[in-house]
Amino acid sequence: MSEPSTAHPLRQAFGRLGPLLGLAAIWSLFAVLLGDSFWGWDNQRLMLLQTAIVGTAAVGATVVIISAGIDLSVGSAIALGTVVIALCLGAGLPEVIAGAAGVLACAAVGAWIGAAITGRIAQVGGVTLGAALAWATAVPLGVPLALTLGAGVAAAGFLLLPRFIGSVELSPFIVTLAMWGALRGLAKGLGDNQPVYVDGHPAMLDLMRNGDEGLSAIAAPGVYVLAALAVAFAWMLRNTRFGRHVFAIGSNEQTARLCGVQVERTKLWIYALASATAGLAAILQFAYLGMGDPTTAEGYELKVIAAVVIGGASLTGGEGSILGTLVGAFIMTVVDNGCTKLGLENWVQEIVTGAIILVAVAIDRVRHRRG
Repeated sequence: MSEPSTAHPLRQAFGRLGPLLGLAAIWSLFAVLLGDSFWGWDNQRLMLLQTAIVGTAAVGATVVIISAGIDLSVGSAIALGTVVIALCLGAGLPEVIAGAAGVLACAAVGAWIGAAITGRIAQVGGVTLGAALAWATAVPLGVPLALTLGAGVAAAGFLLLPRFIGSVELSPFIVTLAMWGALRGLAKGLGDNQPVYVDGHPAMLDLMRNGDEGLSAIAAPGVYVLAALAVAFAWMLRNTRFGRHVFAIGSNEQTARLCGVQVERTKLWIYALASATAGLAAILQFAYLGMGDPTTAEGYELKVIAAVVIGGASLTGGEGSILGTLVGAFIMTVVDNGCTKLGLENWVQEIVTGAIILVAVAIDRVRHRRG
């Protein structure tokens, strides 16, 4: 969970402050090279805005990585969320309900992932089969009958399939890799392989717009969404039993189980919460794009994982912080922004970001070896 108490105090301090010192060094370098075109307030507001979406998803991914898990489906979940939101708005539903639908859709995906990882693939398969049957028969049979048929098949599969298949635990890497493709395909299917546009100007779009008055003059509302989410998750990890269980599972799952931690239930909640934050990121992405796009957020899963790792979390689990994740996300934004203003091509930015990730992981390994 944290470095052993026998570690040198200076090394402990560096472990906590390393990402922040790295951010200060990178920011100062670009400030010297670019002057006020970089450190001017307008550019700082832009970088905060650019960090909001990835940072929001990375807050949830921090919990997953602390528990020694991984989630490669974040980008696809965000794309699915934007399409669900756009379809709900297009159907005339209120914005609050449309946004909630996007978050709930992503949270359901997370619960599906958690169930598959914890060995409940049979139950997951039964429910998925029922949902697919309801979807396929909605037009020829009508919605009420299709829902009844799908619910019956889902219930039967949920109760009967485990008797024949039993418990089959799957790797988080494999499950989320499968969902990476499946969710993207589902988003394309829902959107009929094209973006879903919304008429008018929903107030939701203002979440990613810098205003001229009040708090929006300092930063876009989406930045405050990220800040509030970060505070809530940091408090949860630090002050709740669930947070302690997350660290315990990541440190040593077997020991956590022997100590009475309900590992399977905790993992299910971990992935559901993480995917719910991807749903919040989908709201911000929709506000940024102004439409539901099944092809958006490609590569975001790597950006999210990179933010968490650069922020000091260990891929082996048991260590990480929300503040570190936010710093890691902002480091990537600063690098992208600075390289763009220097006129460097995109491939240079990607190389620099990759080098930063390697350095962060190497520092983590050295720190654990010496700790």
